[in-house]
Amino acid sequence: MTGEKAMREDKPTGGDAAIKPLRVLIVGGGVAGLAAAYDLARQEHAGRSVDVTVAEAGAELGGLASGFKGKPSWEWPLERFYHHLFTNDDAIIALTRELGMADRLTTHAPVTALYHKGGLYPLDSPLRVLRFPHLSLWNRLRMGLVLAYLRYDPRRPWRRYDRIVADEWLGRWMGSAAYSTVWQSMLQGKFGAHYGEVNLAWFWARIYKRTQRLAYYEGGFQAFVDALAQAAAQRGAALHTGVRVERIIPLPGGGFQATTNGPGGGDYDAVLSTVSPGLMQKLAPDLPESYLGQLRKLRSMGAVALIVALKRSLLDKVYWANIPKQEGLPFLALVEHTNMIDPAHYGGDRLIYIGDYLDPDHRYFGMDAEQLLAEVAPHLSRFNAGFEPDWITGAWLHKASYAQPVPPVGYATMIPDVRTPLPGLYFASMSQVYPWDRGTNYAVQLG
Repeated sequence: MTGEKAMREDKPTGGDAAIKPLRVLIVGGGVAGLAAAYDLARQEHAGRSVDVTVAEAGAELGGLASGFKGKPSWEWPLERFYHHLFTNDDAIIALTRELGMADRLTTHAPVTALYHKGGLYPLDSPLRVLRFPHLSLWNRLRMGLVLAYLRYDPRRPWRRYDRIVADEWLGRWMGSAAYSTVWQSMLQGKFGAHYGEVNLAWFWARIYKRTQRLAYYEGGFQAFVDALAQAAAQRGAALHTGVRVERIIPLPGGGFQATTNGPGGGDYDAVLSTVSPGLMQKLAPDLPESYLGQLRKLRSMGAVALIVALKRSLLDKVYWANIPKQEGLPFLALVEHTNMIDPAHYGGDRLIYIGDYLDPDHRYFGMDAEQLLAEVAPHLSRFNAGFEPDWITGAWLHKASYAQPVPPVGYATMIPDVRTPLPGLYFASMSQVYPWDRGTNYAVQLG
């Protein structure tokens, strides 16, 4: 699809031709926008059919879940940013079934490990936590008890946790040795200098939702995105790519005028914007100052993901390696995708993500793939002593300035309502799925 062409299958019209359909614009063709389009295109409102238009500024649909084919030999596209599902991600799994794609969702039990003092230590089960050799048995038991308390407390008291600083609470109850060795580094990696502000509800949600088994689509997440887009189009939604919405202007008689750099502009009865809080402020400056002020208070981290194709496996069965900041490596996560998914789908390439969450003004955002590869490649031998630079057969760099919301204490009261003060204008972003972490499951739920 291009900005010149929209994907649409017109549905037959019926009834009174004088009753105009309700025109709805969805800004953003990520998973949330597509899920909303799919739902809205089959609805009626006060006896009126709903005419849905999706405007996506990028060249493809899918947002952070979109894929690319780095080489002609790849059978499947690969996500620009690492993706998987937990087996309890009920919203997206239910939609997958509704789309007739249940047989395309496969489950796996990959190894997740912590890199510590030159070694990789799996910590993805209670037994493996108890075997971790760099903590005393008491510290391991204490950490396990705290995690079990958070995960299995039937009250699910996340609203109380919203008022507690995670760094202080975890350090006190886990003990400084266990917390600083395993969990503090995760918070530091995710949130950088902001880690000391993050509330316990965010951490609780991560522990509560995590499953050891993970799910992945045959054909990658792009297969799910394509099926969802096709289903929305079959219901009558018009899907435009390469179309940037530049302004959403309230009309005196109700509704909005949308200006774009291509198709999709015009008057609409309602607008659903799924962009970042920063971009929302620019698109709709006519929002009341009280709402704009809420948007301004929302902070987030950006993400950088360098994907590297190798001739050989780097991590030897480990899928995901968490890298604590104190190890002195210039990245947070090392994910060998092909230790979960057969490399045969990628022409035999072993594919690794080298990823980090960073403030959007970090110097990595000014680098290209070659420059960043030159910075990180010398460190790969720490994970495999046999690594040689000639193992590398390709590298691709992807960046997102809005990728990880920062949830401070009291975040529950900071989140702007999906219904903005301008009737008919809605705002839905990953900053609003709290206490859950951002992800495709919650994008479906929000959409």
